[in-house]
Amino acid sequence: MPDRLLYSLDLMGTVVFALSGVLLARRLHMDGFGLLVLATVTAIGGGTIRDLVLGVRPVFWVTQPEYLMLIVATCVLAVPLLRPLSHERVGWLLLRADALGLATFTAIGANKALQLGAPGIVAVAMGVLTGVGGGMIRDVLAREVPMVLCREVYATAGIAGGLVLVLSHAWWGDARWAMLACMVVTLLIRLAALRWHWHLPSFGGLERP
Repeated sequence: MPDRLLYSLDLMGTVVFALSGVLLARRLHMDGFGLLVLATVTAIGGGTIRDLVLGVRPVFWVTQPEYLMLIVATCVLAVPLLRPLSHERVGWLLLRADALGLATFTAIGANKALQLGAPGIVAVAMGVLTGVGGGMIRDVLAREVPMVLCREVYATAGIAGGLVLVLSHAWWGDARWAMLACMVVTLLIRLAALRWHWHLPSFGGLERP
C-alpha cells in the first residue's frame, strides 16, 4: 500500500477514535482536561502498546507529533459541534465512531505487524490490540467496563478482520486490498452486531465447581 494512503488512513483513525473519546467525556460531563485525556488515550493508546510489543522504538507519535496536534484539533472542533446533542444521540454516535476506529486501526495494526515480519497469528493479535487497546484504556479511566470484556461482538469483529487481512495478503500479495477487506469485514460485523443486538455467550450463570 502506498505510504501516503496508509498515512491518511492512520490519521482518519486517529480523528475517529479521538472523537469517540470526546463523545464519552461529553456523556460523562467531564471538564476540558478529562476530555483531552480520553481523546488522547483512545486515539494513540492501542498503537502505542502495539509498537512497544513489536519493539518499535520510539513509538510512532514521538517522532510524528502531528498525531497529538490532530487530537487537540479534534477536541477543539468537536466540543461546540457536540454541545447541542442529546445524551441518546451522543451514545449512538459513540458506538458508530468506535466501530469505524476499530476497523481502521485493526487493519493498520495487522498490516504493520506483517511488514515487520511477524507471523500471521501475531499480526491478527496486533491488529486487535491496536483496534481495542485505546478504547480499553479510555473505558478504564472513565470507570466503565470495557466493551471488549463484555458480551459485545467487538474484539471478535477485529479478529475476523485480522484473519481476512492475513489470508488476503497471502492470497493477493497486495497490502492495499488486504487492508480494505479487513476494514470492510470488521466494520460490517460490528455494525451488524449493533443493529441486530448480537452478543457472545455469557458465562455469568455458571456455578463454580
